[in-house]
Amino acid sequence: MPARFSHVALVGKYQAQGIRPLLQEIADFMMRQGVQVSLDAGTAQATGMEGLGGLTIADIGAQCDLAVVIGGDGTMLGVARQLARHQVPVVGINQGRLGFITDIAANAWREALGPILDGHFEDESRTMLDGSVWRDGQQIFESVSLNDVVVSRGATASMVELSVQIGEEFMANIRADGLILASPTGSTAYALSAGGPILHPAIAGWVLVPIASHTLSNRPIVLPDAAEVTIEIVAGRDASANFDMQSLASLLHGDRVRVCRSAHRVRFLHPRGWSYHATLRRKLRWYEGGV
Repeated sequence: MPARFSHVALVGKYQAQGIRPLLQEIADFMMRQGVQVSLDAGTAQATGMEGLGGLTIADIGAQCDLAVVIGGDGTMLGVARQLARHQVPVVGINQGRLGFITDIAANAWREALGPILDGHFEDESRTMLDGSVWRDGQQIFESVSLNDVVVSRGATASMVELSVQIGEEFMANIRADGLILASPTGSTAYALSAGGPILHPAIAGWVLVPIASHTLSNRPIVLPDAAEVTIEIVAGRDASANFDMQSLASLLHGDRVRVCRSAHRVRFLHPRGWSYHATLRRKLRWYEGGV
């Protein structure tokens, strides 16, 4: 028999208008299923629902066996990235716009969530990126990303020149507005809008996408994710590095951004019958003109 979940953390996009009634409704639903429910600390404080407690990420990792995230992809990025090291699976209920990784519609959460709580779901694992910034041989910043690492020019600069190394091998010098290194999950985010390809999550690879390249021969390329990628700042003012929602501004010439595959993976749970291809078809409207 499928194993049931016993203690679920509920995480909401608490800045959204009217989120409290939905959070309470979902919490009541899960408790009627015999599940213990706790809110994360930020959601509990912002909504005034302190009666359900307020757990830190470490608490959730130690006490909960599932996290249900209500919000958009941005909310899910922040939560899933932190919970990955605790091996807590996540379920996403979409209150945003696209919903590539928060795939349960807000008006259909009951039908989807009930079977998942009973142990009936599609289980999917996604890779992440470990990134760091090095200056004069010293690490000055580190972060983990589920979507991408972006190195880009300053707001008033015309371009940035970057040297890209794969493992120990020099690959290219790129003059552009910036450069995106995206995971398969991030291939449908900024990298897609910059002209990159979509990578299926099962592919052990990354996509490297120049942003508005000043050389037509600099094209997006899919790379294996086994080797470290190093991006060095050669020229350009006020270059910055962005790791999902965390930024480090004012990189200096000679600074290096290093990216490797993270040892931790995000585990997404989806309703039975979920399909990545169906998600693309629905979100990108590939069904238009079909039979």
